[in-house]
Amino acid sequence: MEKDINSLCFMCSVRCPIQVHVKAGQAVSIIGNPHVPGIEGSLCPKGAAGLSLLSDTQRVQTPMIREGERGAGKWRNASWDEAMEYIAQRLKSVISAHGGRSVAWGERTQLSTHISKTFMRAIDSPNHFTHDALCKGSLNTACRSLTGYTDPQIGIDYANTRHLVLYGRNMFEAMEVKPVRQFSRAMENGARLTYIDPRATITASKAHRYWMIRPGTDLALNYALMHIIIKENLYDAAYVKKWVTGFDALAAFVEPYTPEWAAAETGISAREMVEFAEEVSRQKPKVVFHFGYRCANHENEIYLRRSILMLNALMGSIEAPGGMFIKKGPGEVGAKPARKLTDQELPKCADIRFDKVGTPDFPLPDPAHGVAQMLPEAILKEDPYPIKALMAYRFDPLMSIADTARTRKALDKLDLIVTIDINYSDIAWYSDVILPESTYLERMDSPQQANGLKPQMFLRQQAVGPRYDTRPGPEIIKMLAHRMGLSQYFPYETVEDLVRWQLEPTGFTVSDFAEKGFVAYTDKAIWWDRDTGIKFKTPSGRIEFVSALLEDAGYPSFPAYQAPNAPKQPDMFRLIVGRCAQHTHISTQNNLYLNELVSENPLWISKKSAEKLGIYHNQPIVVSSDRYEGEMHAKVTEFIRPECVFMLHGFGHQVPFAGRSYNKGQSDAAFMENITDAVGGSPAFHETFVRVRPLR
Repeated sequence: MEKDINSLCFMCSVRCPIQVHVKAGQAVSIIGNPHVPGIEGSLCPKGAAGLSLLSDTQRVQTPMIREGERGAGKWRNASWDEAMEYIAQRLKSVISAHGGRSVAWGERTQLSTHISKTFMRAIDSPNHFTHDALCKGSLNTACRSLTGYTDPQIGIDYANTRHLVLYGRNMFEAMEVKPVRQFSRAMENGARLTYIDPRATITASKAHRYWMIRPGTDLALNYALMHIIIKENLYDAAYVKKWVTGFDALAAFVEPYTPEWAAAETGISAREMVEFAEEVSRQKPKVVFHFGYRCANHENEIYLRRSILMLNALMGSIEAPGGMFIKKGPGEVGAKPARKLTDQELPKCADIRFDKVGTPDFPLPDPAHGVAQMLPEAILKEDPYPIKALMAYRFDPLMSIADTARTRKALDKLDLIVTIDINYSDIAWYSDVILPESTYLERMDSPQQANGLKPQMFLRQQAVGPRYDTRPGPEIIKMLAHRMGLSQYFPYETVEDLVRWQLEPTGFTVSDFAEKGFVAYTDKAIWWDRDTGIKFKTPSGRIEFVSALLEDAGYPSFPAYQAPNAPKQPDMFRLIVGRCAQHTHISTQNNLYLNELVSENPLWISKKSAEKLGIYHNQPIVVSSDRYEGEMHAKVTEFIRPECVFMLHGFGHQVPFAGRSYNKGQSDAAFMENITDAVGGSPAFHETFVRVRPLR
């Protein structure tokens, strides 16, 4: 028997719609969902490697309980009942001694996040946090400070834009299939691309304009661009008058930041800046200054992201075809979304969070995600109170939080570490219990509410049965909750039960997703009226250049520019990091297909710098920082600025059971100092300097 199952990929966090061809109970091929406009059968390399994940003999196959020292690799297989009873008794002991607040739960945001949040509320802990904080916490804060919306609530009309401006958003490598296809077609129809990055990526090779900017000076560029746009009256005056507050204050602030001044900072000529500003002004409002994806580079990250959004506002491109839009939900057409477990009445925790979000120490970051990089310090200093247990759900603090040695030292203080994952991650290897989750092809998941110009809902449908003794995440959490005496908050036994419960208010049923994999609330794009109908969620109801959110917390809306630190020695470089098309963060390096394509990460270094240090291409080198020293291979190139070096994120795994990725390359987190944008909440991953020398 053969059939096609419409579902959702989960080889990365984008969750592209897919179609799985199943024959005799086996998944034999995966393509992009042909029913979804903009996808139409397309798939990225990671999505194509999903079959390899399914059949991987090196993934976690059964619950495991540690017997030796943490990290020693001594395990015994356990039944689900034994593993759950072990965890429940250990958690009860921790909670009895230290309270529910002593338990932290970290995860990569996913369709089951509402379930784990419910579990934490049920045990009276405020300490649920997500990987989003490490990726784009400052962007979240920046968006809320200007529009009242978070970044996932803002979309981009790639298909109709006339000019896309990317600040290190390497979209043709760290890709989302649908936006890449939409914008590629826009480029075929004359749309232009400007790309700004210290490193020349694949995206740079496709750009009409590429600026190899000095690292850390993007804010200087934007201050100068705003100076030009305002001085030359290149902005959308009617839109600004209608929808912006604080314009006069911004104009006064950027007046000293001339393009000539910025040229000295950025390495981009004043003439090029003026020509660019004039060009995009002719194309407004169908202009997008992309606010970014991973926005965790510098200590002033929130202000860079705010400046990008302000440039969009000056172009009048927010809620404009070809620009940006506020994503519309089913309420816009009188319908209802799928409900979540967090919608029910849950215990209200009175304790502050471990990361102090919502207190004077961290007033602005979003408590829905927290500030993950504060976890090691909270554990080590027991401030604001002891943390004694960590639940890690598809989240690896050892490779995602800067300063791995200090993170490991913090983990050593915990009484219990539990990992829920598909792969043998480094945190799984360092845990007390590993609970194996079924792959996305082996399970159903909660519905995905896909808000946008045309709100829709997608469903990940199970394509095949589990190959090993694994369970879906929602069922794992339900099993644990039952043993903790919390079943009343989890009104389901199976994922199918949960999905039916979630769909009840919507009027849709599971069978409605069978044909196409999604249901649509409307077939008409919803644009708000630009004269009267844009619904910004700020206190003023407008885009706030002078931000009530910032000012009320005691932070300036427009901070004076501070030049980034420069390397102090000829062998010292600013470390910058990023992604490639073949891998997702830290989770795919052991995939059979993807490992074959990119198996380790060399260090990019400029030809000019390499010659001074006597380093040649592919030579073994030693890279060191104040935190760590390790060996890599040099990638000598002309496509990176001489004051910085670059490495791919996600390598350097230390798990022998994941044999393809074991000891391949280096982990950027090991080198990095744990520095935070204290206003926005993101880490500052590009504030670490490393030394480079040949391996003698």
